[in-house]
Amino acid sequence: MLRTHTCNELGINNIGEKVTLTGWMDTVRDHGGVLFVDLRDHYGVTQIVLSDDSLIAGIAKETVILVEGVVSKRDEETVNPKIATGLIEVKAEKVEVLGPCQLGLPFEIDTSTQTREEVRLKYRYLDLRNRKIHDNIVLRSKILSYLRSQMEDLGFLEIQTPILTASSPEGARDYLVPSRKHKGKFYALPQAPQQFKQLLMASGFDRYFQIAPCFRDEDARQDRSPGEFYQLDFEMSFATQEDVFEVAETVVYNTFTKFSDKKVSKPPFKRITFADAMLKYGTDKPDLRNPLEIKDLTDFFARHEFLDINGRTVPFKNKLVRGIVANYLVKKDGEGDGKKAFEKAIDTYSRSIGMKFGCGYITLEGDDFKGPIAKFLTDEQKKELCELCGVKEGDSIFFISDSASVIDRLSGEMRTWIGNELGLIKDDSFEFCFIVDFPMYELNAETGRIDFTHNPFSMPQGGMDALLNKDPLEIFAYQYDIVCNGVELSSGAVRNHNPEIMRKAFEIAGYGEEDLKAKFGALYTAFAYGAPPHAGMAPGVDRMIMLIAGEETIRDVIAFPLNGNAQDLMMGAPGEVTEQQLREVHIKVRD
Repeated sequence: MLRTHTCNELGINNIGEKVTLTGWMDTVRDHGGVLFVDLRDHYGVTQIVLSDDSLIAGIAKETVILVEGVVSKRDEETVNPKIATGLIEVKAEKVEVLGPCQLGLPFEIDTSTQTREEVRLKYRYLDLRNRKIHDNIVLRSKILSYLRSQMEDLGFLEIQTPILTASSPEGARDYLVPSRKHKGKFYALPQAPQQFKQLLMASGFDRYFQIAPCFRDEDARQDRSPGEFYQLDFEMSFATQEDVFEVAETVVYNTFTKFSDKKVSKPPFKRITFADAMLKYGTDKPDLRNPLEIKDLTDFFARHEFLDINGRTVPFKNKLVRGIVANYLVKKDGEGDGKKAFEKAIDTYSRSIGMKFGCGYITLEGDDFKGPIAKFLTDEQKKELCELCGVKEGDSIFFISDSASVIDRLSGEMRTWIGNELGLIKDDSFEFCFIVDFPMYELNAETGRIDFTHNPFSMPQGGMDALLNKDPLEIFAYQYDIVCNGVELSSGAVRNHNPEIMRKAFEIAGYGEEDLKAKFGALYTAFAYGAPPHAGMAPGVDRMIMLIAGEETIRDVIAFPLNGNAQDLMMGAPGEVTEQQLREVHIKVRD
């Protein structure tokens, strides 16, 4: 090695030793003719002292250098407790340039995270030198290694599944790869190893896992990287839904407690039905750190006649109505009472998300009810409403009213906004839950047809009997999600392994047996040779690391992510190819 030590190794015990260090020249400080250089490598930082400034004359920041010198104790007033080598420094005797920095930096390394994302991703190799981003990638490596060890300890076998496979309708657009040898035909990159892992169960393997790359041509979000992402994919034979939950709880809890100091939900995680999640939280990805719950007030407003004010009836008569109870009277601004500011803010926000008349409310102040809705209610109605919602002195009921198609979304967004605005959501914990009992089918509003709600490979609750005798829209699937702090980490299901049940399930969704054979031929045929009951899920690795690292965007925990427009600005992908390359794969680009 060119070095004797790394930049985080030296301490008091090394004083007096002659050492050789290598790394990037970070900050340079001139203290009255004596220069102090922070030398940075993968492991940490060491302070270098130079009494002869000619040693680094003409050397630019971010140049890779070799330093020979003697370890000495720092003066007491210069000790730096923030770094591992903060008690010592190296007095340089020789400096050698190993890799010159010949270009002007597009941004300062230590503040790269404040730079526009487009610039950061174009120069990602520089952005990755930022200690925070660098540490995220180190953390990622440690978490991946730990996940593997966890799965192996639980008896799972790591098996790699193909990257080049057949196109499959799994909910998102495929990335297609043209074949050179087979004119007019295409491979597809896997959206998930779904069929392969089920085929492994049919092959007699009992417990499979892999940290699987998945490819989906979909738009980016803060918690979703376009193009490529990774998931901890696992499947179990002869397993029930609760068996899968037990594995997920063990692995997720152990991982989050090992790599974070925050409080973590202890297993068993809360189980919440899809219907309850939508009603109480307005979303199937609830943030349980928010203590607010949504109340269904539709029946109350349907049962009562309301006062007419100047010919106007209460705005949500004969509509779906939800209520959220919160105390905003405690909100203060810098000059005292922040009540008026809150009322203005909630009106502005509610209108911005589609509530035409804003958010109505009543507030219990003493024995009196105040607010824009109070004038529509009798005293008895106010009393009943408060008992129904559990209102206490100072509490308000905020009302959301609209059609069935948007009421859940509006309620959920108002719950989140109020929780954030009142400081109710504390960032000191990870709150996990499973969402269960998803509907098997849903009505397509555009076509009027019955479609699968989620994974078509899920087993219907009640099996064949439910498919034959129940309204399809009332059938639940053994389908489940794991959610943390409002982020969906994974979907999963008990699989439909019975060919007869599979045929009927697809028939209800408008697919015949020929469709099954054409789209899922290998899986359908394999099940006809005897397949065990099996179940699994696939927590998103990138999202887990994003949460543990405390990052707001998933791209800060991926070494070389695409930008929000699915572009690699550093490598120039997607890019043009030559006419010869197109000819070889029998492709002609249309205007």
